[in-house]
Amino acid sequence: MKGTLTELNAYPLKSGGGTALRSAELTARGLPFDREFMLVDPGGRFLSQREFARMALLSPSYDGEVLTVGAPNAAPLVHKAADDGEVLDVRIQRKDCQGIDQGDEAATWFAEFLGAECRLVRFTGRRETSRGGGEVMFADGYPLLVISQESLDDLNTRLDEPLPMNRFRPSLVVEGLGPYGEDDVRLLRVGEAVIEMVKPCNRCLITTTDQETGERGREPLRTLATYRTAERGILFGYNAVPRSLGTLTVGDEVEVVEAR
Repeated sequence: MKGTLTELNAYPLKSGGGTALRSAELTARGLPFDREFMLVDPGGRFLSQREFARMALLSPSYDGEVLTVGAPNAAPLVHKAADDGEVLDVRIQRKDCQGIDQGDEAATWFAEFLGAECRLVRFTGRRETSRGGGEVMFADGYPLLVISQESLDDLNTRLDEPLPMNRFRPSLVVEGLGPYGEDDVRLLRVGEAVIEMVKPCNRCLITTTDQETGERGREPLRTLATYRTAERGILFGYNAVPRSLGTLTVGDEVEVVEAR
């Protein structure tokens, strides 16, 4: 079975908006700079749209040196990434890792936006995935999330109002696998790279947050629960780990190397 890569998205700031890419070099830790930055509370626990839905309104971009973050009714944050700050112990989904504190100016900017005390940290060290032997920065668990366009199309036929793909925050969107075809793939060749589909993605409250307005509703979880529920939760999309690296470009051919 063959298809086409239709979207590439990186998320420089965990739980901030995505950056659409036309082409990128796939690394062992996913797309370049993906979840390299994160906000943490005073205890080092990660902050996300689960608690602060308005984080969806943050529009980050990062070129490897300067992180720029836009937000409604605020002057943009223009921050030169620091690698010499204090190394903080931080926690994501009950797992420990480390981040480099990015200083008071950035912390104040985000605290004023969220109305809550926080620090901005940059990933350092090494963090392994729970399964599949991969590496990841500050993503919840895996470096890549793959979704079939036909999966969203099928879901939208069941909703009163269709939703855009950004509700699900994928890394790669593929056309041609068919509805929920990502569930049936083990190895997928995308352009020059091969990725392994390791674990179904268990969906959370973030999918109910409008990524343009920050407003929260009941969909799509209410509808997904009627037909996409398994023991591990409500599933939509598949977490993946790179097995061979290379350039990914929107429009690349996608081929199923090995089915389940």
